[in-house]
Amino acid sequence: MVRKMTKEQNYDVVIAGCGVAGLYTALSLPRDMKILMLSKEDIASCDSMLAQGGICVLRDENDYDAYFEDTMRAGHYENRRESVEIMIRSSRGIINHLLALGVQFEKNSDGSLAYTREGAHSRPRICFHKDITGEEITTTLLSHVKTLRNVTIMEYTTMTDIIEKDGICIGIKAETQEKGELLIYAHNSVMATGGIGGLYQHSTNFPLLTGDSCRIAKEHGIALEHMDYVQIHPTCLYSTKPGRSFLISESARGEGAVILNHKGERFVDELLPRDIVTEAIHKEMEKEGTAYEYLSFENVPEHIIREHFPNIYQRCLEEGFDLLKEPVPIVPAQHYFMGGIRVDSDSQTTMEHLYAVGETSCNGVHGKNRLASNSLLESLVFAQRAAIKIINSERK
Repeated sequence: MVRKMTKEQNYDVVIAGCGVAGLYTALSLPRDMKILMLSKEDIASCDSMLAQGGICVLRDENDYDAYFEDTMRAGHYENRRESVEIMIRSSRGIINHLLALGVQFEKNSDGSLAYTREGAHSRPRICFHKDITGEEITTTLLSHVKTLRNVTIMEYTTMTDIIEKDGICIGIKAETQEKGELLIYAHNSVMATGGIGGLYQHSTNFPLLTGDSCRIAKEHGIALEHMDYVQIHPTCLYSTKPGRSFLISESARGEGAVILNHKGERFVDELLPRDIVTEAIHKEMEKEGTAYEYLSFENVPEHIIREHFPNIYQRCLEEGFDLLKEPVPIVPAQHYFMGGIRVDSDSQTTMEHLYAVGETSCNGVHGKNRLASNSLLESLVFAQRAAIKIINSERK
């Protein structure tokens, strides 16, 4: 029997997860706090890197009511209204900070931000960078975190449990790539481990996302919420190859791409909320007895395809489909988890000194069904709020 080597470490804050939520939490904390970040595999293998469409922003005060209603309607009015208001009101500050950090959002000729539209949005309000917005934001945040002397990043290190004493979280247990055990004691711990896609046969997520934080929370009696609220993305590239499903951004439909059956007929309004579009596709597949339907870019100008969707265009070419000449086969796949560890508006769980941010948390913003491109914004807004709460609690 081989005994594990156990090492103890001490930090002010430990963050499990290196996606946008984890990175932005670290960036929002003071430079005199000693911070450890854990990545289950390499840093690039986080779902934040995969976000294509963009990140929402409140365009102006006249857009507030419409943006609020779009989010609530997509979530079947099961959203926490306070959380939705916080997210929308915080959005412009987040976007301005990302710009200041160097995120290259697309701009118009006059230098103003260019906006695109996605399903269930009543108007264009989504900032984007080609069709790799998540990668642009994540790599920019990572580049800044790597310059911080107070932050240590450990790759291939998996959170296996939290350390609890008298009902309070005092740290995290983790396992290294060499199967060594770490006991990381910290004043505050943050779970930012992403979603649950790795538990599904067909998912747009990385396989490593297996709901670790939710499992651990349940074992410690920490409140969970809406664990059955799982979003299926309607337009993923159909393939018989094993592995992660390739998502075709909803902004493609916002730019005019249409969904067709095998007869070349439209059968659904492409800009309805994702759950409705997904249901329509499944029904059409059952009706036709097929394993997929089609997405046609015939109405999308060539320069939009090449400039806005270059990576989608290239990936489809690799699969043998030219967006400029033919429709591509699409099928719904698991995409996003609206439920998770219940947190308050400051991202605090029901256990003291333990926070959850990003997709693993449930702050109620998304309700029963997420509005397109709210995920990156929600992650950043509530990661920042977690950091502020941690700062204030430490001062007290």
